[in-house]
Amino acid sequence: MSTARVALVTGSNKGIGFAVVRSLCKQFTGDVYLTARDPELGVAAVQSLQSEGLNPLFHQLDINDINSVRKVRDFMKEKYGGLDVLVNNAGIAFKVEDTTPFGIQADVTLRTNFFATREICNELLPIIKPHGRVVNVSSLCSSMALKKCSPDLQAKFTSDTITEDELVKLMEKFVEDAKSGVHVQQGWPEWGYGVSKIGVTVLSRIQARRLKEERPQDRILLNACCPGWVRTDMAGPKATKSPDEGAITLVYLALLSAEADEPHGQFVIDKKVQNW
Repeated sequence: MSTARVALVTGSNKGIGFAVVRSLCKQFTGDVYLTARDPELGVAAVQSLQSEGLNPLFHQLDINDINSVRKVRDFMKEKYGGLDVLVNNAGIAFKVEDTTPFGIQADVTLRTNFFATREICNELLPIIKPHGRVVNVSSLCSSMALKKCSPDLQAKFTSDTITEDELVKLMEKFVEDAKSGVHVQQGWPEWGYGVSKIGVTVLSRIQARRLKEERPQDRILLNACCPGWVRTDMAGPKATKSPDEGAITLVYLALLSAEADEPHGQFVIDKKVQNW
């Protein structure tokens, strides 16, 4: 078994994830894994960083495929005894002009951004080592979407005692309501991506609370963050930040010192904790 520390970034063959891998290769003392659904794209991304004199490693990972997730989990456990840093960056968004029916958009978006992110956390959080760091990439859209929810939904999402099961039921209800065309009447916004990121932010708060209760001595720090508006395939060429600028907060949270006790369970933008 390797004694090296190890970091894993999901969805990292391009965009913000790729920039996070680049930055971690320069700053993290240990092995850094770039992951992608398509091995060819992943290997090409690794070669691109190697041409810059960096040495990332590659592992195939499709967060929507539980077998793929478990292969990564087993590999990390066998080779390194667990994970030191996990950056859950993989996500999708439909373009504004996309004509796919809203119910389908809601289903597809939440399946990746919320349900698959939850799945990978459930598989990998148990192997996070003491002083490990977990970064769940959310978005300022989660705050904006929350404001568009009914007061009843807002109260549920911001509750300090909401459970993961309750959150999952709310996310499932949104998808059902969207498919039935009654989501607006039920207090939801017309915004699948925004609701998916509400899920990620609230999930992060729940996970952080559980880590503190179940593994207090391990001092693992888990946070959600917003990279900002970044020039990627998802956000388009008019966005204000480069991928390297978008990666800054993610890397900051991934590299919080072993002595740090905070932030934990927070929503962070530009390295600053935000009220959510």
